[in-house]
Amino acid sequence: TGESIPVDKGPGDTVISASINQSGALTLRATRVGQDTTLAQMIRLVDEAASSKAPIAKLADKVAGVFVPVVMVIALVTAVIWMIATGSVERALTSGVAVLVISCPCALGLATPVAIMVGTGKGAEHGILVKSAEGLEHLRSVTTVVLDKTGTVTQGKPKVTDVYPLGRATAEELLCVAASLEKPSEHPLGAAVVEEAGNRNIPLAPVTGFEAVHGKGVRGTIQGAAYLAGNAAMLRDAGVALGQDAMIADELAKQGKTPLFFVEDGRPMGIIAVADTVKETSRAAIEGFQRLGLKVVMLTGDNKRTAEAIGKELGLTQVVSEVLPADKERQIAALQEQGEKVAMVGDGINDAPALARADVGLAIGAGTDVAIESADIVLMKSDLADAVTAVELSRATIRNVKQNLFWAFFYNAVCIPVAAGVLAIWGGPQLSPMIAGAAMSFSSVCVVSNALRLRFFKSRFRASRREENPVMTQPEAVQDSNDDNRTTKQGGTTAMTKTMKIEGMMCAHCTGRVEKALSAIDGVTAVEMSLEGKSATLTLSENVDDQVLTDAVTEAGYEVVSVR
Repeated sequence: TGESIPVDKGPGDTVISASINQSGALTLRATRVGQDTTLAQMIRLVDEAASSKAPIAKLADKVAGVFVPVVMVIALVTAVIWMIATGSVERALTSGVAVLVISCPCALGLATPVAIMVGTGKGAEHGILVKSAEGLEHLRSVTTVVLDKTGTVTQGKPKVTDVYPLGRATAEELLCVAASLEKPSEHPLGAAVVEEAGNRNIPLAPVTGFEAVHGKGVRGTIQGAAYLAGNAAMLRDAGVALGQDAMIADELAKQGKTPLFFVEDGRPMGIIAVADTVKETSRAAIEGFQRLGLKVVMLTGDNKRTAEAIGKELGLTQVVSEVLPADKERQIAALQEQGEKVAMVGDGINDAPALARADVGLAIGAGTDVAIESADIVLMKSDLADAVTAVELSRATIRNVKQNLFWAFFYNAVCIPVAAGVLAIWGGPQLSPMIAGAAMSFSSVCVVSNALRLRFFKSRFRASRREENPVMTQPEAVQDSNDDNRTTKQGGTTAMTKTMKIEGMMCAHCTGRVEKALSAIDGVTAVEMSLEGKSATLTLSENVDDQVLTDAVTEAGYEVVSVR
C-alpha cells in the first residue's frame, strides 16, 4: 500500500493480501476471496484503465489514405489534358506516369516509423525501454507528472539518517550496541542499523539473553550490561524517561523519520533515526521536470507526515498522501478531467492501476512485474532522472517526425506540378518518368537522413547537471620517505599523519574511548580507528610530540606499542 516502513497490526485489524509478516505468528480470517480480494480489484482496475485509452491517430496513414486517390486523379487529369492539347498519346502517358512516380508516398510512409525507430533505439542507449510508439508520442504532450514516493522518489527501504549519542556514549559506541542488539531481530528497521554499522566498519559484540518484544523493540545483555532498544512504548514500559532529550525524538518525527531509542542499564544511551531516504537524483529530476514546464505531483499511500516531509525536502508544492490503489487511479482520472495530460511514474503493485490510467505510464525497472506490464515506458536504471530524459527524447522525436512530414509534403507540392508539365507550358522541359523516379528516391533519402539526426540526441538536463557539478580535483599529496608519516597539502595548509599501534582494544567501546582521548589533544584534527589493525591513524594540523599522544592513550587504559 505504499508505506516506507512496516505497519503495526493488532487484533481485529484488516490485513491486505500480499502483506508480509515481519515477526511473530498470525491467525487470519479470510473475509474476501476470489474476485473480491484487493489484488483482484487492482487487476480489474488495470484492465479497465488500459482498455479505456484512446487509439492514437496515425497521421501519416490518414494522409496517405487521402493522398493516393488524389494523386491518381491528378495523374489521370494530366494525361487527359495533354491528350486533348497535343493529341499525342506518348506525351499524355509520359506526363501521367511522371506524376504517379514522383508522388509515390514513400517519404510520407517513412516519415514516422524511421524517426520512431531511431528514437526508441536512442532511448535504449539511455536505459529507457519504450514499449509502444504511442507512449513515446503521448509523452511529448504531457502537462503533469505524477510521482509515486516509495521506491520511485525514495530508495524504498529504511536507512539510518541521524545518530544522536546521549550522556557519555560516542556515536561509534551507540552504533555498536544498536547493531549488536538489532542483528538477531531481522526487523527492517534493525537491518538498517546493522547496515549502517557495517558501512562504518564497526564490529558487533556478542549478545546474551536476547528477547524481542512484539511491536515495541528488543532487549539483551552485552558484556554484563542490560540494554533496551525500541520505540517510545518500550521506554514507557521500562520506566525510562528521556527528559529534555525527548525534543530530539519529536523533531525527528516531524521530519518524517522513525526514532529508535537505546537504553543502557536504565539510562538513555542514544537515539538513532531511520527513514526511507530520497534518491540522490530525485531532487534534480524534479527540477528538470519543472524546467520543462511540467507540473509535478507526489502521490503516495504513505502517511501524511512522512509524505509532507519528503515533499518539503524536494521542494514540491502538491503532495497527496494516504491513498489506496483505487484512489491513485481516481486521482489520475480527476487530473485528466481537468484537462491535464498526465504521466505517472511508479514501481509497485499499488501503482499499476494509476500507470494504466495515465496518458503515459513510466515504470521503475526495479519495480514489480505488474507495474512494468502496465506501463508504456520502463526506466531500466531505476533512475528518476531518466524520466526527464524520456520527455526530452519524446519531444525531439515528434519534432523530427513533423519535420519529415513537412518536407515530404513540400516536396510533393513542388514536384507534382513540375511532373504534370507546368514548366512545359512556358517552353520548359517535360519531366521524364526516370528523372521523376530519381527525385522520388532523393526525397526518401532526405527523410531518412533527417531521422538519423536523432542519433546525436543529448539530454539538455544531463548536460546542465554536469555543468552544475563539475569534477572536483583531488588535493595534492606529498609523501615523505617514511610511509607511515605523511604530509598532505590542502588549500595551502600542511597536515601531518601519524599511525599508532595500540594493544588492549577489544571492541567498539574501546576504540571509542581511545578516539575520544586523542581527539581532545590540541593539533589533532581527525582520528581514524581500526579495531582489526589495533591502530589509530591521526591527522595533525601541527607536529604533536609522540609522548603526548602516548600519555593520552595510556590514561585511557590502553598500551601504546609504537608511534610512526
